[in-house]
Amino acid sequence: MYKMQTLLLNNDDVHENANMTELVPAIEEAFAAFERGDAQMPPKSYIDLPQYNGDFRSMPAYMDAGDWDAAGIKWVNVHPDNEEQFDLPTVMGTMVYSSPETAFPLALMDGTELTMKRTGAAAAVATDHLAIEDASSLGIIGAGVQSYTQLEAIATVRDIQEVIVSDLDEERVARFIDTFEDEFDVRAGSIEEAASCDVLSTVTPVEDPIVSRDAVGDHTHINAMGADAEGKHELADEVLLDAKLVIDDHEQTTHSGEINVPYNEGVLSDDDIHAAIGEIVVGDEEGRTDEDGISVFDSTGLAIQDVAAAHIVYEHARENDNGYEFDLLGLSGRDD
Repeated sequence: MYKMQTLLLNNDDVHENANMTELVPAIEEAFAAFERGDAQMPPKSYIDLPQYNGDFRSMPAYMDAGDWDAAGIKWVNVHPDNEEQFDLPTVMGTMVYSSPETAFPLALMDGTELTMKRTGAAAAVATDHLAIEDASSLGIIGAGVQSYTQLEAIATVRDIQEVIVSDLDEERVARFIDTFEDEFDVRAGSIEEAASCDVLSTVTPVEDPIVSRDAVGDHTHINAMGADAEGKHELADEVLLDAKLVIDDHEQTTHSGEINVPYNEGVLSDDDIHAAIGEIVVGDEEGRTDEDGISVFDSTGLAIQDVAAAHIVYEHARENDNGYEFDLLGLSGRDD
């Protein structure tokens, strides 16, 4: 008799069940599992659709954290014209979360909210290992949807007091300030003001660098989160060359991460990369030391982060009786 139901979780369900205090350690464990070899993550595959100015990306993964394991695939798009032409988000995603033991589809969940949450959590993991211990100021360049989870997550690993947000869109900045003004000393500022903070997160889609070396504080840790395609590039080459440079995955970052342009132009080489974040998490390489100046985390986003985040969301959704159960495979009540 099969009675298992697939759980449908919308963006509100994902948001409610992705508490950063649990999500950040789960993402850290995903980096560790990847480094230990306890994960499988085939390369991200792309379907380019130039006729629609967009693309699809598929991201499958499996990871074994010891106490639990998780498997799934995220199907996500990037269509820059969506908002203006169709009143739809530029990025949408669907996460299929499956039982590794039986392959049963445990949940279908909104992958867009999941991506925002796990991206913020990844920045928090890097910040915890690479930022100065008493970091209290956070600069954010780019006040879009990703900026919110940057602050939410990083505030779980450092005692953030002051937040400076910079964006060309004043309405976006105003919405961001309205959201957080009761929790933090948050204000609008220039790129230079944001870049001088103890921690800086850049979450823009630019192809011409907007953060100069002179703007960055002497001991600033930078989470470079915006670059997710060839040609995107937020930080001046001098910033990358002067920094303790940490990546999430060599293949992805050299293809479409913050370092993709200078790496493929020969300005930056493997010798300039200090480590992968997983190497630091498991203790094979050092994080921040007293001798370090600036540091940079080049994050492209890994599929193992999605399955780790999906695990947290699914478990809590079950506990909290959230979402909608449905018989996707038509197995309920079937006798064999």
